[in-house]
Amino acid sequence: MWWQYILVFLGALLFDIVPFPFPPAFTIMMFFQIIYGLNVWTVILIGVAGSVLGRYILLLYAPLLATKYLKESKNNDIQFLGAKMKENKWKGQAIILAYSLLPIPTTPLFLWGGISRLKPIYIIPAFIIGKFTSDTVALHLGKYASENIEGLIENTYSWQSVASLVLSFLLLFCLLFIDWRKLIQTKKLVINYKIWK
Repeated sequence: MWWQYILVFLGALLFDIVPFPFPPAFTIMMFFQIIYGLNVWTVILIGVAGSVLGRYILLLYAPLLATKYLKESKNNDIQFLGAKMKENKWKGQAIILAYSLLPIPTTPLFLWGGISRLKPIYIIPAFIIGKFTSDTVALHLGKYASENIEGLIENTYSWQSVASLVLSFLLLFCLLFIDWRKLIQTKKLVINYKIWK
């Protein structure tokens, strides 16, 4: 039975290591919990550990992706946004925590953090609190979902799941194509599509 918990860890890790919006890791955690009848609290602890490791690795390699695929001006723009966030650490932590509590992928948040070269200690603790809280709620709702599996499968393509994915792509679009320096310094919204090398 221990190997099923390894699947939970690896599933959460793989869902959260990718650099593009993917379903939240709690979906794979819930899947294994329901299929194998695993202990919910053990799944939460192991799954959150896998998610945190996946997001930590994403933080580490996001700057490499940005250097390879984004123009230097876009990298500087995102780093400027990160520097502004670090000016008020408590406000930044509150934003990271609030974002982590939402049932949407945190990929844009971690890409921004990685490209901004934020130290993991700045982003990971608030993420752990938010992730643990939101995954606990989601997995405890798993019992209801397992009793209504047909409804869960139908809801995979519900307006809520589609809206979550669209919102995640919209946030990623904003991160990449808005000129944050101009927006913050001059209060003018400028969209720049010429960010790729």
